[in-house]
Amino acid sequence: MKKAETYENYPLWTVILSGLFSLSVYGAGFYILFRLGWIVAILYLAYGSFLEYRLVRRHCPECYYWGRTCGFGKGRLSALFFKQGDVSRFCSGVMTWRDMIPDLLVSAVPFVAGVVLLFVHFEVTLLIALLLLVVLTTAGNGLIRGSLTCRYCMQRELGCPADRLFNKGR
Repeated sequence: MKKAETYENYPLWTVILSGLFSLSVYGAGFYILFRLGWIVAILYLAYGSFLEYRLVRRHCPECYYWGRTCGFGKGRLSALFFKQGDVSRFCSGVMTWRDMIPDLLVSAVPFVAGVVLLFVHFEVTLLIALLLLVVLTTAGNGLIRGSLTCRYCMQRELGCPADRLFNKGR
């Protein structure tokens, strides 16, 4: 069996593209929720910021890419603020669909709000933002993770709870 090609440090263009992808998802969600008011939109951004902080604080220090350039650029960011953890803990972790709920809410809440808002008052710009959110969350996420980041990840080779969750059949 041939060993998969992995990156010790991802190319900068991959980090930029994955970062722009994340910002686009948050941007579309913000735009949709802004229709409900500033407070809702700001709470949404605060929630997204909390999720990013939680990732960089709790998971990145135990990842192979801590202090390195991962596909999302968070390994180096984590190393600026947090001590390195134990990579074996990352490898032995178990992830379930229940663990994914906070991350799924980043797209689900603006999606549901957008659909309701479209029924209340149809606007083309809202429809475009909603469609953008759906495309980014589905095909865009698959492209970024499947083709650009996870495919070349050394942590996936060592043991990744998310890979085990999403690729049980492989």
